[in-house]
Amino acid sequence: MPTSMDRVDLIIVGAGQSGLAAAFEARRAGMSAVVLEAADTPAGSWPRYYDSLRLFSPARYSSLPGTPFPGDDPDRYPTRDEVVAYLADYAAQFGDTVRLGTRVESVSRTPGLGFTVTTATGDELRAAAVIAASGHFGAPHRPPLPGLESFTGTVLHAAEYQAPGRFAGQRVAVVGAGNSAIQIAVELAGTARTTLTTRAPITWAAQRPLGRDAHWWLRTTGFDTAPLGRWLDRLPVSVIDDGPYRAAVDAQRPDRRPIFDRLDGGDVVWADGSREPLDAVILATGYRPDLPYLEGTGALAADGSPLHRRGLSTTVPGLGYVGLEFQRSFSSNTLRGCGRDARHVVAALRSATRNQATVAA
Repeated sequence: MPTSMDRVDLIIVGAGQSGLAAAFEARRAGMSAVVLEAADTPAGSWPRYYDSLRLFSPARYSSLPGTPFPGDDPDRYPTRDEVVAYLADYAAQFGDTVRLGTRVESVSRTPGLGFTVTTATGDELRAAAVIAASGHFGAPHRPPLPGLESFTGTVLHAAEYQAPGRFAGQRVAVVGAGNSAIQIAVELAGTARTTLTTRAPITWAAQRPLGRDAHWWLRTTGFDTAPLGRWLDRLPVSVIDDGPYRAAVDAQRPDRRPIFDRLDGGDVVWADGSREPLDAVILATGYRPDLPYLEGTGALAADGSPLHRRGLSTTVPGLGYVGLEFQRSFSSNTLRGCGRDARHVVAALRSATRNQATVAA
């Protein structure tokens, strides 16, 4: 196992689905690699998601390279805990290549010499190339909603929500119009007086159009891998549903209202001017890239987003990414799609580093 000052071909930051897919592709490409993971378990953010979470993709479309998702029914929608177990088993194949409890503090590059990666314990590892695979889910986005900072009730991001029990009997507003917002709001409505508050009406997408899962259609038509899919981030978010979530919202369980005008102490003031006490706000408002270790490298834009083309840095040679939203296609940051991106990025970095080595020789 690489230790302080050892050199490998590739360092991968993050042992979630994207980092593990990159490790598989690196091994297949004959590259020596080490995966550095800040948590004590491999699986990325999955263990921290809410208890009732289920994938929107069937098991047959939810696999990393080389290992099908297990189970007798490939058309079922796996639970959070099934995904965590799958990723832990997947990571086991890499043995000591995956270093847990190892937080990356900084990455630096010396032209002609490659990268130095420094960990929180002061260890340094060197590599010809680096893949940032720490994903979008380590930095929950909290929009600057009026009165949010001074609200006297509970404020949680969806990343911190686990189960509805603690909110029983309370008045709760869930902010957001995506899949997580709908799932959480419908679940909460069974135990709390819940409002789903959104900036625009909810857009629904059938989970099984014409009797086939949407992911079958995406794969069959080729849209799942088409570069055109990257432009979908400009379109309204659609909630994937086969009926029950829409029925719950239509039945006012939860009710939906336009985004509130402001929070005022322990009250919410709605867009129509009405006011009422509010116990909690849950923000299902997405995430931002989690790449603090790249600060100062020139790899990031002013807002912290990576400067890249199809997963390869446009400013730092030898640096790549796996797991970014719409990195190369509609499915880039999903279990079914990150493997394709990992293969593309690893192949490009392998070619680039070999060319550099040839020139240096």
